[in-house]
Amino acid sequence: MNSAARPLFVATILVGSFLLFLVQPMVARLALPQLGGAPNVWNSAMLVYQALLLAGYAYAHVLQRLPVARQAMVHIGLFVLAATTLPIGLANLAPPQPGLETLWVPMLFLASIGPVFFLVSAQAPLMQRWFAANPNAGEPYALYAASNLGSFAGLLAYPLVVEPNFSLAAQGWIWTAGYGVLVVLISFAAWQRRTSPLAMPQRSEEPDETAEPVGWRRIALWTALAAVPSGLMLSTTTHLTTDMFAMPLLWVIPLGIYLLSFVFSFSDNRLVANFAERIAPFALLLVGGMAATVQTNATLNAVFAELVMLFIVATALHSRLYRHRPPASQLTLFYLVMSAGGVLGGLFTALIAPLMFDWVWEHPLLVLAAAALVPQRPWIDWIKRFNLPEQTVRLAYVLIIAVAILLTIHLDQQVEFGTENLLPVLGLTCLIALCGIMALGRRAAFLIIMVALMIGRGGWSNVKDSEGEMRERSYFGIYSIRDFADGTRQLAHGSTLHGMQLRTPGRELTPTTYYGPNSGAGLAIRNAPTLFGPGASVGVVGLGTGTLSCYRKPDQHWTFFEIDPTVLSYSQNHAFTFLANCAPKMPVVIGDARLELAKGPAARFDVLAIDAFSSDAIPLHLLTTQAMDVYERALKPDGILLIHISNRFMDLRPVVSALADARGWQARARFDDDPGDPVVISSDWIALSRDPASLDRLVAVSGDARWTDLPPPDTRVWTDQFASVLPFIRWDEVLGR
Repeated sequence: MNSAARPLFVATILVGSFLLFLVQPMVARLALPQLGGAPNVWNSAMLVYQALLLAGYAYAHVLQRLPVARQAMVHIGLFVLAATTLPIGLANLAPPQPGLETLWVPMLFLASIGPVFFLVSAQAPLMQRWFAANPNAGEPYALYAASNLGSFAGLLAYPLVVEPNFSLAAQGWIWTAGYGVLVVLISFAAWQRRTSPLAMPQRSEEPDETAEPVGWRRIALWTALAAVPSGLMLSTTTHLTTDMFAMPLLWVIPLGIYLLSFVFSFSDNRLVANFAERIAPFALLLVGGMAATVQTNATLNAVFAELVMLFIVATALHSRLYRHRPPASQLTLFYLVMSAGGVLGGLFTALIAPLMFDWVWEHPLLVLAAAALVPQRPWIDWIKRFNLPEQTVRLAYVLIIAVAILLTIHLDQQVEFGTENLLPVLGLTCLIALCGIMALGRRAAFLIIMVALMIGRGGWSNVKDSEGEMRERSYFGIYSIRDFADGTRQLAHGSTLHGMQLRTPGRELTPTTYYGPNSGAGLAIRNAPTLFGPGASVGVVGLGTGTLSCYRKPDQHWTFFEIDPTVLSYSQNHAFTFLANCAPKMPVVIGDARLELAKGPAARFDVLAIDAFSSDAIPLHLLTTQAMDVYERALKPDGILLIHISNRFMDLRPVVSALADARGWQARARFDDDPGDPVVISSDWIALSRDPASLDRLVAVSGDARWTDLPPPDTRVWTDQFASVLPFIRWDEVLGR
């Protein structure tokens, strides 16, 4: 028998980790039809994953007290028992009450994948423990790098291979087959170690420091070094999915980077880890210094810089964690504490921060926590070079801090006035960063300079926005109300404009932004009396500022559908007065529109406008065949369906074209790319109908020829089981070309 059997254990860990992180985006994708596209859905899912990972590590820690043969009997037996919950599917839970999504979403994920995720998550520490049970096996911690490599591969495989090519049902069976392979590998690993004793001798090659008993201070350090990268990963995810699109491709990028940091941090080759430790303070200064800034127009460069910082900082912190690892005899305790730290970071970011803060303040706080923990070695050891006495050194640090603060004041003025010349901003930023580099080795001084840089790069303006009570945060996003000198009031969701109202007397009810008179929605709804008679029935999915209600005529019957009560409150408290003035008695149904429409009467609407957005994109579950079934039922036979597809990063026309083609509907696209009014924004609307005559009448009453045919349909129709946005990304826009 091969005493080490290293390839077998590597394969077992790789397969287990691959399955573990393949199922994460898969289950989040399963939940989209029920939960919509809110970025917090992924953060809630991640919190459940981390909690189950902690439970799995605790199980491995307790189980390792038994002889390996008995561990194997228990472990394999539980694997077989958990297999009765396969293939993976969503638990049948009643929909949440409005406002309770924060608790309901974790319960849904826990009930759906709890048993199998719990057991598979125990693989990494348990297999390393079994591996190290043989005194000739060698260092077990390198296998953790293999574990995270498998996790990284699973994350990449889902959006790039699995999601574009397999339905959700097929994905469930593929995962079940992988689960069976894992059980076989575990059985072989158990057979290899069937005669190994419980206890392992202390190897002489262990570093002296690892022989010391593990005290609470060391456990606290492990916890902090695990918690901060975990929380930072989730706060980065919130930024990406808020500014772009709530899809697994973007969900998995920060998580994949986070896992990749473990691969390098726990590797025997320390080149990348040492380099990350060295440059982490510089990355924090240049990129983390902008963590308190509202990204009003996120670019690929900004997103890329944030991801690079996440990788460098996570690698540096995990490398420090690795350097403080215990001997292999306490391996499961180490992973248990590390997992607990990950849960604490996730708990803070996914549950506590959304309740405490009106903006993603957890992100700059976590950046500062990282600055307090990353290894700090002076780049320029000017103290030794000049052999300065301690009192002089203290005065020098005070001077450096004073210079940084003075530069910060000037930088804040440059940022606040919005100077078009970026050179002063970049120059001042670099000078403050240089002060931070000079302060390396004195954490307090370094942190003060970090705070100063955050304030100077727009943080102070952001603080004033929070104090002004013009911003709110709900489970579905961050909303900001801004008043401008030109007499407009705007509502933004994340960095995306979601509505605008003129505050000039006499123009308060003027349609603005994407809803101008010549937009697709404006043309269809304001001409509804001509198309369907004076008593036309209109449904609108997505309230926003209520702008569309200004097209309502006295005899019409309107119904709005809005998932977030916070959005409705802006109309109720008259922050925006479209609804109060134009449709004060019209009902607003709170809840997911797809579910609420399915519960309502059939053949109800002459016009149904789908205007729901998660930041800059319509939620994916509103563009599937199952969603179209709901719309078809809600519309009258000659009714018109309007779908708003304006998006910076995706062209969804082929998706809607495929949906129309699959059921024989007619469709026309309206791209109002030159509104000719400064308060109206270019918009992309698509009108669809079962009755071709309805669309012909719409084109005729519009009075121009800017209604166009849709491009050829995509070869595959989106369903709840299959949908992939990859083919429709506008890479030129994403890359900023």
